[in-house]
Amino acid sequence: MTSHIRCVSPVDGRVYADRPTTSASEIEDILGRARAAQRRWREVPLAERAALVVKVVAALKAMGEDIARELAWQMGRPIRYGQGELRGVEERARYMAEVAPTALAPVLPIDHRPGFERWVAREPVGVVFTIAPWNYPYLTAVNSVVPALIAGNAVLLKLAAQTLLVGDRFQQAFDAIGLPGGLLTHVVLDHAQTGSIIAGGHVDHVAFTGSVEAGRAMERAAAGTFTTLGLELGGKDPAYVAPDANLPFAVENLVDGAFFNSGQCCCGVERIYVHESRYDAFVKGYVELTSRYVLGDPLDPTTTLGPMARADLAELVRKQTRDALAKGAKAHLDPSSFARDRAGSPYLGPQVLTDVDHAMSVMRDESFGPVVGIVKVRDEAEAISSMNDSPYGLTASIWTEDAAIAKRVGAALATGTVYMNRCDYLDPGLAWTGVKDTGYGASLSSLGYGALTRPKSYHLRLSAAG
Repeated sequence: MTSHIRCVSPVDGRVYADRPTTSASEIEDILGRARAAQRRWREVPLAERAALVVKVVAALKAMGEDIARELAWQMGRPIRYGQGELRGVEERARYMAEVAPTALAPVLPIDHRPGFERWVAREPVGVVFTIAPWNYPYLTAVNSVVPALIAGNAVLLKLAAQTLLVGDRFQQAFDAIGLPGGLLTHVVLDHAQTGSIIAGGHVDHVAFTGSVEAGRAMERAAAGTFTTLGLELGGKDPAYVAPDANLPFAVENLVDGAFFNSGQCCCGVERIYVHESRYDAFVKGYVELTSRYVLGDPLDPTTTLGPMARADLAELVRKQTRDALAKGAKAHLDPSSFARDRAGSPYLGPQVLTDVDHAMSVMRDESFGPVVGIVKVRDEAEAISSMNDSPYGLTASIWTEDAAIAKRVGAALATGTVYMNRCDYLDPGLAWTGVKDTGYGASLSSLGYGALTRPKSYHLRLSAAG
């Protein structure tokens, strides 16, 4: 009996998309075609591969209006912001195409030896399995799909149930360019099928973005296969507002960094530590600006905060907030001021909490929703200690007018990325990576090609006399 993967829209609770899972025989055929296509594709000159992949991204961007509407229905992002994700896709794709000749160039030994030719080539690993989440399905997928293809690999692409149609759009764009059949295939899989593909050693690298527990399941599935993994998992990203911070600028950007996409951002700000000299003014400005969000139908262009992707995710945030309040936290926003916010609903208004500490789940566990805790700190040392007091380490932001402060604090933080005066952004020129339970591996930048290729050394002796 064929199972189905369904997307239940947070807008109205109805099934928005329904797809049968890919059958076992279809998976076998897809894998065979991927291997065959990859053998041909790797022989295409690098410049030609890169140009064709960039055309795929352009085809995606041409679908922008439809994609924005589909994202609103599938995961609740307000339609006014829907095409912004595609601009990020284009930025990352173009950068990865531009850096490819350098990143994939042969590496020469530093010593020259007469009579020998020696170099290290970067060869494609083969078939890359990209497993993308629902919160930024295009952006997270492009981090591996684009460089994997440019490097000469084939790709299997699996999307989360909540954003099924994203896989269809990738396939549509890919097919429109006329690239070899089997080179990229959107597969609809349940968890067991996904694990079976990995455990069977049918792919050469897995690029996964999702929860810590799902990441552990990927590791268990890959055990003994020698399949490599790139894992971007949970986060609890902190910010520090230093005494010299430009307060209005910090408030504006940290409000956006915490609540954009209903807080469902991999590097969204979930906890803020403010120097005691700026604390009262910061909290006042932060609460006032947060209160301006308009929670509503994401298809309404006046809506600035849509529903969370699923009702159970919203309930997790409500539970964390209730727990914090029971332990002495103070809530600064009245949920009743956001008309659609009610128990059991994916519609959840933003919340700002103070008088919080790390004994509370909201300051310790990933929320991935529109709630943030703000803490007063005495000095840099306390800020650093608090920011590092987490099982996660994706990004951290420092708000100051002095780069020396950002460098000093940043050097002491256990995190993959350090920002100064910005947050919630991926610079394609820098490696995207994490530490601790956030996972391992790197995407983007020239380093992003590392896991998608393997080194192959050539040692040619040109003369017996050498």
